[in-house]
Amino acid sequence: MANRIVTLTLNPAVDLASRAEAVVPTHKIRTTDEHIDPGGGGINVSRVIHVLGGDTLALILAGGATGTLVADLLREAGVPARILPVAGRTRVSLTVYDQASRQEYRFVPEGPVITPAELASACDAVAEIEGGWLVASGSLPRGAPANTYATLARAAAARGVRFVLDTSGEPLKAALHAGLTLIKPSLRELEHLVGRALPDPASQAAEAMALVCAGAAGMVAVTLGAEGALLATVAGVTRLPALSGPVRSAVGAGDAFLASMVLALARGATPPDALAWGIAGGSAAVESVGTARVTRAAVDACYRRIVSNPG
Repeated sequence: MANRIVTLTLNPAVDLASRAEAVVPTHKIRTTDEHIDPGGGGINVSRVIHVLGGDTLALILAGGATGTLVADLLREAGVPARILPVAGRTRVSLTVYDQASRQEYRFVPEGPVITPAELASACDAVAEIEGGWLVASGSLPRGAPANTYATLARAAAARGVRFVLDTSGEPLKAALHAGLTLIKPSLRELEHLVGRALPDPASQAAEAMALVCAGAAGMVAVTLGAEGALLATVAGVTRLPALSGPVRSAVGAGDAFLASMVLALARGATPPDALAWGIAGGSAAVESVGTARVTRAAVDACYRRIVSNPG
């Protein structure tokens, strides 16, 4: 179980994605190329890990008919999952790609309010599950206190489980110094965390490294969109450029990045090599339509491109 990667999704979604000729007000927008995926940060991470041949289990708070649909979609995909029922209905998110403007519009509801008892059931499940890694990813649902991830991180660290966190705002800030193995903010999330703009590589690397040196997290991976990503560890900062290629959807690309990176770390890769795998996973996701849809062949091909031309 040392290499098993358990994921936690406290606010999942049914993700709908489609394309339209143009998104304009008041008109009926006809869509094509519809896709439906089980979504939410941890779910996406488990989906990608499963595709890449890793050992994973997705823990999910879900409820209502839409929660049942999430479970059904995961079952169809063969992704191991444990559904923790809640009274509220799981949210439905919508992404529409406007072909005229080449812009992607994402509509993301808040999701249900969960009760203290429902949150406690998730915490209990985390404590019972065996695995070497725990990835908590996504927003906290309404009703969950901001220190929820911090509490889970401390409990995981006490058990010797490596805790990875991908969230933002107060939940991220509250979890720093709680025994985090890795955090994965986007550049915008890192800027919000440190309270200032980071317009250049030097300032980005300095702030990521400052978090590591302060003990906020063992590693800090920052996704930079079209500029690639960087990884700060006690050994220093590694930065790799993004791959060129078609952009069909950015939904779940960060989750694919995280999944590929954590799986590489669990398999014994060095942090710089794990960063390369992360960029490979994110690049493969961007080149496909839907939420975090990748194939092992596509990720492998992207990784080969990165290592053959790291600059």
